[in-house]
Formats: sequence, C-alpha cells, structure tokens
Amino acid sequence: MNELDQFVKHKLKAKYYVRYTDDFAIVHNDIEHLKILVNTIEIFLNNRLNLKLHPDKIVVRKSSQGVDFLGYVILPNYQVVRTKTKDRAFRKMKQKIKEYKTGKITEDLLKQTLNSYLGVFSHANTYKLTQKFKNQYWFWLKE
Repeated sequence: MNELDQFVKHKLKAKYYVRYTDDFAIVHNDIEHLKILVNTIEIFLNNRLNLKLHPDKIVVRKSSQGVDFLGYVILPNYQVVRTKTKDRAFRKMKQKIKEYKTGKITEDLLKQTLNSYLGVFSHANTYKLTQKFKNQYWFWLKE
C-alpha cells in the first residue's frame, strides 16, 4: 500500500490524506475534486496493484456531517465513538464479565479488556460514555 500512499501524496498532491491498513480518507474542500480523485485512485489501484475499492464503502461528504473512520465519527472540532463500536464494547464487556465469573478468564484478563475499551474511548470526546461504561462494568461485576 506504500505505492498508493506515494501516488496520493506526490502525484495527486492530496494534502490531507490518512491511511490505516486498507482504510483511507482524503479531506478536501471541493466535493467535485474528491469525486475525480476517487476515479483516479480506482484506476491506479486496478492497474498498478490489482485491487478494487469496495463500492459500498466510498463516501464523499461534507466534513460537517462527520467522517466515519476506524470506529470513530470525526467532526471538524471533535470526534465520537461510532454507535456500532459502543454497542459492541458494552456487549463484549458483559460477555467477558460472565466468563470471569465462571472462571473461564482471569481477573487480569478482565482488567486488560476493560483498559482496552477505555483506551479506545480515550481517543474521542467520551467523558460521559467512559463514566457510563465504568458504572456498567461495576454493576455487571456485582450482580
């Protein structure tokens, strides 16, 4: 994917480009320019890397609507955890607590799981969510 990075940064001159594994985002103030970039990148990926963009995962939108990227919704002045990510975190934490109570996992592993989710939340504006998650954790642990 380094070839894609080099192409987007040096040939297409995208100033605001970010990629993590196979997900990437480009921010630009002209929607028409972004649509042209999508087409150009599709051609590059197909011809040079024999890859295709997933047609249902290409989104061109205004930043004020939020950009869904890597489990977060990124807005101009803040970011929040995606609803699906929050729901999964609560569901899996409840499951881990059940496993702990039945002896399938250790207390250390349970604490690692809690800290992992709190780490995910720490990259967004999630004070209330973090408090709710911790309270729910203690509630499930004590039931």
